[in-house]
Amino acid sequence: MADSLVIVESPAKAKTIGKYLGKKYIVKASMGHVRDLPKSQLGVDTKNRFEPKYITIRGKGDVLKELRDARKKVKRVYLAADPDREGEAIAFHLAHSLNLEVEEECRVVFNEITKQAVKDAFKKPRKINMDLVEAQQARRILDRLVGYGISPVLWKKVKKGLSAGRVQSVAVKLVIDRENEIRDFTPEEYWTVTAILDANGEKFEAKFHGYGKQKQELKNEADVKKLLEAIKGKRYTVADVKKSDRRRNPAPPFITSSLQQEAARKLNFRAAKTMAVAQQLYEGVDLGKKEGTVGLITYMRTDSTRISATAQEEVRDYVAHTYGENYLPKSPRTHKTKAGAQDAHEGIRPTSTLRTPSAMKPFLSRDQNRLYKLIWERFVASQMAPAVMDAISADILVGDALFRATGSKVKFPGFMKVYVEGNDDNKKEEDKYLPQLEVGQKLKKDKIDPKQHFTQPPPRYTEARLVKTLEEKGIGRPSTYAPTLDTIQKRGYVMLEDKRFVPSELGEIVSSLMQEFFPEILNVEFTVNMEENLDHVEEGKMDGVQILERFYENFEKRLEVAEEQMKEVEIQDEVSDEVCEKCGSVMVYKFGRYGKFLACSGFPDCRNAKPIVKSTDVTCPKCEQGEIVERKSKKQRTFYGCDRYPECDFVSWDKPIPRPCPKCGKMLVEKRRKKGTLIQCTACDFEEEKN
Repeated sequence: MADSLVIVESPAKAKTIGKYLGKKYIVKASMGHVRDLPKSQLGVDTKNRFEPKYITIRGKGDVLKELRDARKKVKRVYLAADPDREGEAIAFHLAHSLNLEVEEECRVVFNEITKQAVKDAFKKPRKINMDLVEAQQARRILDRLVGYGISPVLWKKVKKGLSAGRVQSVAVKLVIDRENEIRDFTPEEYWTVTAILDANGEKFEAKFHGYGKQKQELKNEADVKKLLEAIKGKRYTVADVKKSDRRRNPAPPFITSSLQQEAARKLNFRAAKTMAVAQQLYEGVDLGKKEGTVGLITYMRTDSTRISATAQEEVRDYVAHTYGENYLPKSPRTHKTKAGAQDAHEGIRPTSTLRTPSAMKPFLSRDQNRLYKLIWERFVASQMAPAVMDAISADILVGDALFRATGSKVKFPGFMKVYVEGNDDNKKEEDKYLPQLEVGQKLKKDKIDPKQHFTQPPPRYTEARLVKTLEEKGIGRPSTYAPTLDTIQKRGYVMLEDKRFVPSELGEIVSSLMQEFFPEILNVEFTVNMEENLDHVEEGKMDGVQILERFYENFEKRLEVAEEQMKEVEIQDEVSDEVCEKCGSVMVYKFGRYGKFLACSGFPDCRNAKPIVKSTDVTCPKCEQGEIVERKSKKQRTFYGCDRYPECDFVSWDKPIPRPCPKCGKMLVEKRRKKGTLIQCTACDFEEEKN
């Protein structure tokens, strides 16, 4: 008969743990938090040391009744919520609701949900860490003060349903600042001159570097003409050849932010999706009769790259046996964890390297398998030997003009045998070979290729890049990135266009008002200092109430000023030239979570809405009557189809180009590849790189 009650957050986690603990334990789920601040009011006594007024969350009464009934039947209760601030707070509120003593050793934590890890954790229960609880409570109250203070002002002065927050408001400002950089950017002309050279029948490229040893930029066509005149009829002679070995070390195991970034780059996952799938892998997957239900990865909300000695030993054995001793560093790799990281956690890794992606594939959904493979490969590679590249640089003189050719090839793949980190441009690194060159060698010129270019503005933020920027600046914590990106889109402050964030008019208005009346909230340094102070509360070095008092003293004054002086803003809908086909009213542009769309100005009497059709100026190759337009799938993926649909069912995932193929005259499309974007013909073998 059971004599212990174990409480976790979710049914999936309860199911996995229940199988490990056996019949002496009843394992139940609290379904997340059971108590919180009320939604209908501030719920914080600002006159009494910021005392929170917690209430039972609506719908959790039945859950608590079930837990209290179970509590009566057992001798002992264990609280096994997740191993972080939020988990500690859940445990604290459960203890309060079940009348457990705070001094009781009832808290059980584990970084991975495996049989051994769970059983080890139950051998050493501890007291609830009140420093962690106070840190979570201070964060919650601070966010409540900001949200419930500013939001009503925005509702009254701008529009209902708006919100503000320490992290979300800074994230929106980053997007707006980047957009302003793009608007203010002035392109500058520059040129490159590439020589296609021949060394004993092998062709390679060399780019103009400068005159003599002095690097020189080609700023305009006049500079290019001067260069071409200077090298006209001159011989190309190899002046110098440098060879070297270049070592490249593997990336560390994933932390929350890097997992979100890499899943966005390589799997096209949104941050929220990455965390949802990772949660499934962490809580447990049924691996059949042999192993049962097992958590496949460690806890996924972490900013530490530390790895346990046991995990390192297992992965080193795996690498040695699978790839050979030369793929193994002499001593286990340790990766530097950034300052301020919570090093009690490990990095994100598979709970066992021996559970390879191919072995796990039959038990996982497609998304689970892809994310598990990414985590597994990154972890294994992080403990492997560096890659060694053969690098070569050759200087070629043409009179006084210096051309430089560079190349590299993999001499020893090392960790690259398993995994290579992605980049925001999705450009794949490839070996670039140079032929054997000797100093004094004369080369044949095949052709000279001058090209005009213009400098480009900084790119808009992708989800991955925005998460990385927030992390680099110290804004927010691992658990806040995904919900922050979700919130700023739901509020209509930003939208995604071609997978990049663009601010809406509403976002710019709200951010401008925030900058005027609540500059501290948008101040990156202020936000970072606040995060650090809250971390000090967690470490027991600071008092949470003192932090709240210092913040609220100035914030309360700013609220009063905003309520009195902030002018009402009326956001006028932009009128389109389209007429509603249902009621005849004019259609207006609106902003939604997925960007701009058309809506009837007769709302709410007429609720007609439709996406904005973007023309490509390309005639449909199938019916030759319609025009190809940009559309969105149900999952918001961009595709291209004929505007005569359903009469014509032409469809393409690739973007058509408004010029014919120079070879056959048929349609050209953009093909996005990891190594860059190609322009390809849909009918013949013509292709070229997109500039």
